Amino acid sequence: MKNERLSDKVAAQLRGLIREQNLQPGDRLPAERPLAVQLGVSRTALREAIAQLASQGLLSARVGGGTYVSEPAARARQTIDEPLMPYLPLFQGDPEYRFDVLEIRHALEGATAWHAALRATDEDRARIREAFDTMMAAHGKDDPAGEAQADAAFHLAIAEASHNLVLLQVMRGLFELLQTNISQSREKLYTSARTFEPLSAQHREMMDGVLSGDAERARAAAHAHLEFVHTSLRTLDDNEARRARASRLPSSHG
Repeated sequence: MKNERLSDKVAAQLRGLIREQNLQPGDRLPAERPLAVQLGVSRTALREAIAQLASQGLLSARVGGGTYVSEPAARARQTIDEPLMPYLPLFQGDPEYRFDVLEIRHALEGATAWHAALRATDEDRARIREAFDTMMAAHGKDDPAGEAQADAAFHLAIAEASHNLVLLQVMRGLFELLQTNISQSREKLYTSARTFEPLSAQHREMMDGVLSGDAERARAAAHAHLEFVHTSLRTLDDNEARRARASRLPSSHG
């Protein structure tokens, strides 16, 4: 098993503390000095761990006001960064923009899968398994929004396991676009076993690559998955356009 960074170990201790003390959203953690003593770590390591959990939406640090357990809504659904907000209607209204999002995902998710395979903790692995099971269970329930959210949550669980704060923040900032992109993809791709089965296998391969600590396998699986989605969507769009053109031809019986 890969050696964990000290900040990862302290972050795991903090998660355990939150569970053991049954801290609720809005509850404040002990002050930094006594908390560091309680956990038996340096204040520097504690600050790094708090920053890590804050980036994951579990904690919120207020300057001069302590550290608090975040509200569920803040953890479950990160809003899109303000600079990207004007573009959201474009992504929602023009299907062509989904290919731009896929290109961004291709660049980011291979890296997050790679780092997740090298850095995932036992808790990270458990969250990835849970997210995968939730995503699989969501299929076929006639709830496209719920399916898209479960799918996005799976990809974000892998991003969280990368423990790269910049990658994670970018992925979280793109959450709305990611969810919209996945929803649009699902409308076309997940309606038949012919596409659902390979997509499920690709998600499982991504998960297995991360859980096994095989960084190259995880990265290759992420790239293969997104390439499959891109190619399949483009083929479906081309077929739809061809049928639309054919429907406009004059009838031979007219």
